[in-house]
Amino acid sequence: MVTIFWLAISYLLGAMPFGLLISKTCCGIDPREQGSGNIGATNVGRLCGTKFGALTLSLDMLKGFVPVLLASSFSDSYFFLTLVALAAVCGHMFSVFLHGKGGKGVATWVGAFVAISTSGTIICGLAFLAALYFYNFVSLASLVMVALMPVVLLFQGLFGAIPVALVLMGLIFWKHSENIQRLMAGEEHPWKKKE
Repeated sequence: MVTIFWLAISYLLGAMPFGLLISKTCCGIDPREQGSGNIGATNVGRLCGTKFGALTLSLDMLKGFVPVLLASSFSDSYFFLTLVALAAVCGHMFSVFLHGKGGKGVATWVGAFVAISTSGTIICGLAFLAALYFYNFVSLASLVMVALMPVVLLFQGLFGAIPVALVLMGLIFWKHSENIQRLMAGEEHPWKKKE
C-alpha cells in the first residue's frame, strides 16, 4: 500500500503543469498555442524569456527529484526508485490536470536521476552539453542524454535501475517523435540562431 500510495503521489506531483502556470501568470501566454506547443522550459524560455524558462526548468526538475529523494529514505531498491521516477515523468507527460497531455519529460527525468545517481546524471549532462555545443539542438542533446543513462547505470553496477531507465528512454524518444522527424528533414529549430 505504501508503494502504491507513493507512486500515486509522485504522479500527481509530476503532473503539476508549472510551465503552463508560469507562462499564463507571468507573461499571459499559453505555451500550448505558441512556439513548439510544449509546456516545457525550452518553449517557455523562448516565449517568455530566459528567467521564466529557468524557473520552469527548476520546478520541473524538482518534480522528479523530490519524490525520488523522499522515497530513498524508506527504500534502497533501485528498481522502486526508478518506478517513482517513472511515475513522476509520466505525470509530467500525461498530466491529469491537462486531460492526459503534457510535456516531454526531460527536466523531470533529470531531477529524478540526480536523486538516483548524481554522478551518472552529471556524466549524461556533460554529454547533453557536448551535443548541444556541436549540433545546437536541445531535442537532439536531450535524446543523447537519456540514451546514455542505461549505459552509465550498467557501468555503475546499478542493474536494478536499468529496466525502468530503458522504459523512460523509450517514452522520451516517443514524445520527441516530431522533433526526430524535423531533425531528419533538417527543419528542427536550433537552440541559438547563427549570426
